Amino acid sequence: MVSRIHLERKLHLSSRKEVRTHFGLFEKQEENLPPTGDNDVKVQVRACALSWIDTKLLSEIKLEKELLPVGREISGVVLEVGRKVTFFQPDDEVVGILPLDSEESGLCEVILVHEHYLVHKPEKVCWVEAAGTVRDGVRAYTALHYLSQVSPGKTVLIMDGASPFGTIAIQLAQHRGAKVISTAYSLEDKQHLERLRPPVEGVRQPLVARVIDVSNGKIDVAESCLEETGGLGVDIVLDAGVKLYSAEDESTSKSQLLPHKHDIITLLGVGGHWITTEKNLQLDPPDSHSLFLKGATVSFLNDEIWNLSNVQQGKYLSTHLRRYNGEIIK
Repeated sequence: MVSRIHLERKLHLSSRKEVRTHFGLFEKQEENLPPTGDNDVKVQVRACALSWIDTKLLSEIKLEKELLPVGREISGVVLEVGRKVTFFQPDDEVVGILPLDSEESGLCEVILVHEHYLVHKPEKVCWVEAAGTVRDGVRAYTALHYLSQVSPGKTVLIMDGASPFGTIAIQLAQHRGAKVISTAYSLEDKQHLERLRPPVEGVRQPLVARVIDVSNGKIDVAESCLEETGGLGVDIVLDAGVKLYSAEDESTSKSQLLPHKHDIITLLGVGGHWITTEKNLQLDPPDSHSLFLKGATVSFLNDEIWNLSNVQQGKYLSTHLRRYNGEIIK
């Protein structure tokens, strides 16, 4: 049997045309699947997202292989469940992320998945949106809810807000009642962020209170944030990488636009939270002392952290998708 799978490369939660889709042909013989295990769910795949693979991380946790399956984010319909499965039944619509050690690829017609890696797909979310946004959505929710406890009245700086992760994080922060500041790396990104104006009670309000255009390298992010907050600093920072060295030591033009780690510490307010994606972040004693004086914290956003616990994964996935479905989550 040759299956035709709808693939999603990247998807924004907005009207911005960043969606790239195509149809591919992939052979998968359903009869070659092993018997459904006690805790397995047999899923007919309706959409699959292609995300980058962190081969260095896989090597560090001893999961490196010669051939790596791709297409870990899937959505589909349950065909069959194992005898110990309690959360699903045939014909349920589901979405999930395959584990790091999965031998299977989502680029197939039918796949066996442990029930802990799936949640019910909300009715209002289509197949493509479910598969295309679940990864960045879980990352954003992890950063804002679990690592920084965003709440009404907080000020959040989201670096590179026009990225898929940034766009979702902006919406989640605003939904929680936070004031959002964001950086843009190009004129197109700036215009995209300024157009984020969903209707609220018939009035279109901007999601981003201030967009800081850093594309020309002349704008001081720390100064802009302190100006916007009346000198108090921001409560939460979600970075998209930081500059660890001086400008002449940075290898790419994109890295030269990143804020220096000292700038991030400067713009943090008292009791602030810095959520970083920089795995090689190094803080010198003066940096640590500045954070100590502010009572601020630094947390590392590991993309796969939710994947390390079967108990937590379902909760993370379910909470994010319920929010996307329009439910109010406490």
